[in-house]
Amino acid sequence: MSGKVGFISLGCPKALVDSERILTQLRSEGYELVNDYQSAELVVVNTCGFITPAVEESLNAIGEALSETGKVVVTGCLGERPEKIMERHPNVLAITGQADVDGVMKVVHKTLPVDGNPFTSLVPLPEYGIKLTPKHYSYLKIAEGCNHKCSFCIIPKLRGLQISRDASEILYEAYRLINIAGSKELMVIAQDSGAYGTDIKHRTSEFQNKQVRAHLTDLVSELSDMGAWIRLHYVYPYPHVKDLIPLMVEGKLLPYLDVPLQHASPKILKSMRRPGGAKSHLETIKEWRAICPDLAIRSTFIVGFPGESEEDFTELLEFLEEAQLDHVGAFKYSDVPEADANALANPVPEEIKQKRYDRLMSLQQKISLAKKQAKVGQILDIIIDDYGELPGELIGRTKYDAPQIDGKVFLTADGTIKIGDIISAKITSANAYDLFAEY
Repeated sequence: MSGKVGFISLGCPKALVDSERILTQLRSEGYELVNDYQSAELVVVNTCGFITPAVEESLNAIGEALSETGKVVVTGCLGERPEKIMERHPNVLAITGQADVDGVMKVVHKTLPVDGNPFTSLVPLPEYGIKLTPKHYSYLKIAEGCNHKCSFCIIPKLRGLQISRDASEILYEAYRLINIAGSKELMVIAQDSGAYGTDIKHRTSEFQNKQVRAHLTDLVSELSDMGAWIRLHYVYPYPHVKDLIPLMVEGKLLPYLDVPLQHASPKILKSMRRPGGAKSHLETIKEWRAICPDLAIRSTFIVGFPGESEEDFTELLEFLEEAQLDHVGAFKYSDVPEADANALANPVPEEIKQKRYDRLMSLQQKISLAKKQAKVGQILDIIIDDYGELPGELIGRTKYDAPQIDGKVFLTADGTIKIGDIISAKITSANAYDLFAEY
């Protein structure tokens, strides 16, 4: 009989891709994947270790799995800090680091040997492997690690420096996801997608009888010819990003960029060890929108960073007012174990952090509402993600919205429309977060 393995996947989309690879390997070797503790003979927990709340969530998940099954293998980002895990949970079977498929499998083999009979252990798998996302969209990871030295972040310590994949490897994976798995949308992800290929000197590799450079512009140009929605995440505002905007105008690339700016005050950005400031960010955004006026921009910001004065925060609010970003995520600064920012002077009191967070979100809510309402009356393409609770109700997204983090579209239609279909519908109303349409 095959061993029964439970799996818990925590953290960002990059960790989700790692989980898919481990699950695919488990299934390919004949292990049975189960979704409840009662059936599991062993549980693998893929952890997040970036910020304190994520660390606590990971430690709690490990503890719950241990209490239910007694046999737990820990992997992922928090696995790069085994002492933190052992301090709380010394009885785990083993701890491996992020993206360590081989390390996880060695422990699983030892603890739960799979049936050696090739006829009973052979389990057919789809060519694209196991996906944790719905059939119609997939994450496409183009690189591991990060070369930046942001003072608030320990990702390079957890995931190492950047290691880019060859363009051909990525493109063949994308081809399988689109043409075999049926994905209608690919989300391109990395810790810094814009820096893709710099570590391997943008070397070329062969894809369908042609050489393709490991560079974001070349890679996206090839991806854009595959017929699926291509969405870019975690793109720093490098100069060459401008070269991708014409593809959006041509309809080959979704008019969407996820750009993690983090702040607008030059003083705070310098303290964060990040480039730019309000002026340079605004100039870049203006350049992009001059080429593609309907470009949707998502960004994230940290409020209450050590040393952030009221003037710094006001500069951030003024930037948001002028930038008119489509989607904004905000976080109150919290110490990350081993991050250099922990030692910075003038920490911001928690009550001030909360007030600044509330002020920022209140401003952005008004901006978001105006942007959503501007789409009322338009006929937009909508990808269907789910069925609603009412008969005929559908839940989807426009090309301006990424799954799980941005807004939704609610509409009613007949029963011929399926999850994954892309339809055209007229936007009839809006609130600050979501759209409502008629088909």
